[in-house]
Amino acid sequence: YFDVVAYTGAGAAQTVNHNLGVVPEMMWIKNRGSSENWAVYHSALGTSKYLHLNTTNGALTTDAANRWNNTSPTATQFTVGTSTEVSHFTRGFIAYLFATVAGVSKCGSYTGNGSTTGPIVDCGFSSGARFVLIKRTDTTGDWVVYDTERGITAGDDKTLELNTTDAETTGQVLNPHSSGFQLATADSFANASGGTYIFYAIA
Repeated sequence: YFDVVAYTGAGAAQTVNHNLGVVPEMMWIKNRGSSENWAVYHSALGTSKYLHLNTTNGALTTDAANRWNNTSPTATQFTVGTSTEVSHFTRGFIAYLFATVAGVSKCGSYTGNGSTTGPIVDCGFSSGARFVLIKRTDTTGDWVVYDTERGITAGDDKTLELNTTDAETTGQVLNPHSSGFQLATADSFANASGGTYIFYAIA
């Protein structure tokens, strides 16, 4: 459900081999030689959109072809375009690839309902999620992270944000659910009415 690939940029569209064994559902790519944004692919957004792991931006469409070259990843390769975020001539890159494995991990998406009795997100787990990453995609929002060491209880959950240096904050966000997790907040970063979100969860 996870693979790491190091590759050298060509300064042009290029295909890169990977060993995930299945089609990646989420990819994080970072130019190691330049100050560039982290480029993020998620299957719920497709190749016409992308995110930045280090910003609050919603899904971006400008120059999306220069990130993914209008080409979906396969079980053996992924394709990047000409953007220096993903293919800068002779620069080193690192790519982190994620996928769903039944009962172990889940890449997916959900739509918020704006209620403290939020949607149940079925990840196909039997004992709930131990780690959850959420990002709003239809507008701005932080990359928020939860885990069972700090919460995912019917009480208080501690929120960390991948895109900031902030200390964790407190507040009820997720309730445990055997199949995955349930939203327990109406806050826009995780459960706005009609808001669209991507997530990655590990059992």
